Formats: sequence, C-alpha cells, structure tokens
Amino acid sequence: MKRRTKVGLVVGAVVLVGIIGALAAGGGERGVEVRVEAVQPRDLVATVTGNGWIRPHLAVEIQADIMGRITDLWVREGDSVTRGQELLRIDPTQYEALVARAKAAVSEALARQAQARANLIQAERSFQRAEALAQRDTGFVSRQQLEEAETQVLVNRELVTAAEHSVAQARAALKEAEDQLAKTTISSPIDGVVTRLNVEEGETAIVGTMNNPGSLLLTVSDLSVMEAVVRVDETDVPHIELGDSASIQIDAFPRRTFTGRVVEIAHSSVRPPESMTGAPSSQSQAVDFEVVIRLDDPPPVLRPDLSATSEIVTDQRAGVLSIPIIALTVRESGELEAIPQESSEAQAAADAASGQRKDVEGVFVLRDGTAHFVPVEVGIAGAEHFEILSGLAEGDSVVAGPYEAIRNLTEGAIVRVMRQTGASNAPAGETN
Repeated sequence: MKRRTKVGLVVGAVVLVGIIGALAAGGGERGVEVRVEAVQPRDLVATVTGNGWIRPHLAVEIQADIMGRITDLWVREGDSVTRGQELLRIDPTQYEALVARAKAAVSEALARQAQARANLIQAERSFQRAEALAQRDTGFVSRQQLEEAETQVLVNRELVTAAEHSVAQARAALKEAEDQLAKTTISSPIDGVVTRLNVEEGETAIVGTMNNPGSLLLTVSDLSVMEAVVRVDETDVPHIELGDSASIQIDAFPRRTFTGRVVEIAHSSVRPPESMTGAPSSQSQAVDFEVVIRLDDPPPVLRPDLSATSEIVTDQRAGVLSIPIIALTVRESGELEAIPQESSEAQAAADAASGQRKDVEGVFVLRDGTAHFVPVEVGIAGAEHFEILSGLAEGDSVVAGPYEAIRNLTEGAIVRVMRQTGASNAPAGETN
C-alpha cells in the first residue's frame, strides 16, 4: 500500500473519531436545562400582607356646641391632659346675659304665680261667704251671684295652674341658658394627649350643621392602646380570624418589628369613589377590607397616622412536605400542555363553563433524565414553598425552575440538571 493511501486512511479515521466524539458530546447536552429540588419537610407559615396606618384605640375629636370667639386656650399640641381638665373657653358674654335674662324671667313667673294664688284664695273666700248667706236666707244672695262666685274660683284655679306652668317654663329656659354658658368652657372627656390642635386664640368656633360639619377644635387621644389599621384584599379576608397574631413594620421605625393581634375585621369593603357616587368605572376596582390589629406594648414615642405594613399569620404547619412555589404549574387534563399566558381570563372562564378544558395542578418530577407531570394537592402557602397534601413523597426530585422552562415543559421531555456552583438551594426549613 502506498504511503499516500496510508496517510489518507489515518486522517479519515481521525476525522471519523472526531465526528463521533462531537455527536456524543452533543447528545450529552440535549434537553432542557432545569433546576431540581428535593421534596422535604419544612416549617411553613402562611401570612396575609396589608398596608395601612397607626391610630389610637380611643381618640375624641372635640367640636364646639355653641358659636363664639375663642378667648382662652390653655393647652398646646402634645400636652398630656386628664379627664375634666379645662382646655379652652369661648367668649361667654352673651351667654351670661342670657342666663341673667332667664333668671329675671323665673322671678317674674314666680311673682305671677303668687298673685294667682292670692286671687284664688280671695275668690274661694268670696264663694264661701256667698254660699253661707244663701243657706241662711235666699234673699241675701241670688242664685246668679252664687254661680258667679263659684265660677271665679274655677277661673282662678286654672290661672294658678297656668302660673305654675309658666314658672316651670322659665326655669327650663334658665337651665338651658346655664347649659349654654357651661359649654363656653370645653373640658377633656378622657385622659390622653392633645394630638391635634386646629385653633388659636381669637378664632371663631363654628357649630356643625347637616351640610356643614363645623370646626374641629382639637383631638385628644389615648396613646396607651395603639392599633394598626391595614387594608387587605378580598381574597385574603376569609383566611383571617380574630386573635390571629401579626408582625407590623412601621416606616418611622425601620429597625424595629412590632407585634399584635387582630381585634376587628370589617364586614363591609372600602369602596372606591366610583361606587360611592354611582359613576361607572372604566376598569375593575380592587376590593379591600380593613383589618384592625392591636399592638402589644406600644412605645410612648408612637404617633397616630404613621404608615405601617403588617403580616398577619393565618396558619402554620410544622415539618410538612413542601415544594417551591415556582415548581407548581397547571396543565390541561389529558393533553398536559402548557397553558398560553396570552389567553384571556374571559376566554378561560368560557372554556371552563363549556367543559372544553379541565385544568390540573401538578409538578414535573425528574426520573431517569426525563420530566413527568404528577398531579398534586397543595395546602397552605409559605413565603417560598407550598405544602404538599398528596401526590409526592419525601425525596422526590421536582423541577424548580427556571420559570420559562417549567412553563414550556411537556410530559416525557428530556431535561438536564443545572450545575450547582454554590450550596444546595433546598433549605431544611422555612420561617415567615
């Protein structure tokens, strides 16, 4: 065999070996690259998040019951006050005059009452004399005179009754005038702190009416009991119960976490302005409900109206099998194909109503290098993991990412596991 032929055979063999090696290497790199995590027990905590503000449990907004100029103001914002302590005074001049007038009216009514009683006594005596004379001799007093004397008695009795009513009316007017005068001095209804002061000396206090709420003078709050009022989505309200514990983050105290418990759950939603006025809304509005959380041991520096965010603990599970939230996906029963993200909610609802599609929740389990869809039943959701009620066993390897890979993964697809450059991404526990 010629040398040139031998060289050609050697070169061809090298090339063939190279091609086979390339194909082998290419076959090893086939399939979708995914992350895998083992099903294992974890401690899960389900929470509901809401945003809101801080308020005192008891806050009294003080308004004026009478109209007048404020002549004295004895407190400032931030002052501590006690129940019954005088806060301010409205000019009492005209109300003092009304009291004096009412007292004079009472005196006048009493004088008329005394006069009416005297007239009654005189009429009764006249009737008694006439009646005595008539009994002795009918010639001294005629029947008409006797009847007139009796009528005078009845008339004077009614005049006495009217005078008594006049006295009662005058005394009621005096009491009203004195009450109006007393309202010129406003006292604190509770022990607390003046958290808002809206007036100064010399300003005029205005009484509220049906169309005018009147002037708010000041607010006294009991800061010993503080609450967080948060708004949560309507889908989360059924999971919240009275007494649930919560953690509260207040923007003004970024390095501190407050604790508390749910004491009130609203029975009606916080309606958007469109629904209050009856105007049509261009798009669906979120429906929120207010939840009140009472803080444990609030510090004295806490102020009303501070912004707050709370996490309400609705359920807890210890040592339950769990999977990453991202691992849970939905497929159509029978076909097990990814549901397109662009399908509208209306179309999905129509398909479900017509029975054209039945969605199944499940995960992809890795077996011998291929992904197999396994339906599962999930329980509560923690911060990053779902509780598994059925469908999986401890130690099963589930596809846990990336999201696009899980979205497009199909039954029996060949997959390859991403190389882990750091520590395992499957923590032994979870605490929210």
